[in-house]
Amino acid sequence: MAVGIFDSGLGGLTVLDAVQKRLPDVPFVYYADSAHAPYGVRTADDIYDLTTKATQALFDAGCDLVILACNTASAAALRRMQEGWVPEGKRVLGVFVPLIEALTERSWGDNSPPREVGVKHVALFATPATVASRAFQRELAFRAVGVDVEAQACGGVVDAIEDGDMILADALVRSHVDALKRKMPNPDAAILGCTHYPLMQAQFQDALGADVKVYSQANLVAESLADYLDRRPEMAGAGASKFLTSGDPRQVSQRAVQFLRREITFEAA
Repeated sequence: MAVGIFDSGLGGLTVLDAVQKRLPDVPFVYYADSAHAPYGVRTADDIYDLTTKATQALFDAGCDLVILACNTASAAALRRMQEGWVPEGKRVLGVFVPLIEALTERSWGDNSPPREVGVKHVALFATPATVASRAFQRELAFRAVGVDVEAQACGGVVDAIEDGDMILADALVRSHVDALKRKMPNPDAAILGCTHYPLMQAQFQDALGADVKVYSQANLVAESLADYLDRRPEMAGAGASKFLTSGDPRQVSQRAVQFLRREITFEAA
């Protein structure tokens, strides 16, 4: 039917917006598990159970390809899903791959030994669960050497954004950047390792300083998906786009406006 995009809440709408602009003819089904957000403070088993349930709902809606536009799900559940859960003929992709490709300037299929890359000191801002998984560091180590990664668990930021409290989100971002810089005073680059965080990219950039390159995932994921569908056009599907949520559709629809600045109507999943 369409390409599925899953997020624990509304943060994945930043990815949806980018992929719709890049691939205007591809239909998407977006699933927000708002009843269980945020995922970032949950256990790995809990995240896996919730992610597989939501992904199955997208498969049931006719999607053959599902993008986990949730870094926490990508970090804590994706590998386990791909190793023993994803049904034949279906595909589940995460958001780490295009980020690692951009950071290391090498394609995912490049299996040559790890080598030095352009950055040496990387700040990773992510949810507590993503930080605990060390998935980013593991995948980076397969491809690069000599990169020091300092991770900062940004508790409370997702909750504030989901609640629409951008003043609190701003204060939390600056507090977490201060905490990171006490551990790594001069990062070369910063990773916004949560799809909610692009909404606060200006605040992250301001707190980090203009000389720090900030990597945000939405456009990277859009380009990666476009490349994937060029190679696997049968996965694009057909049909109409729609929005599903496990939460209150009316409330989620209202909050979605602040993410995309346009009217969105969610249906009950």
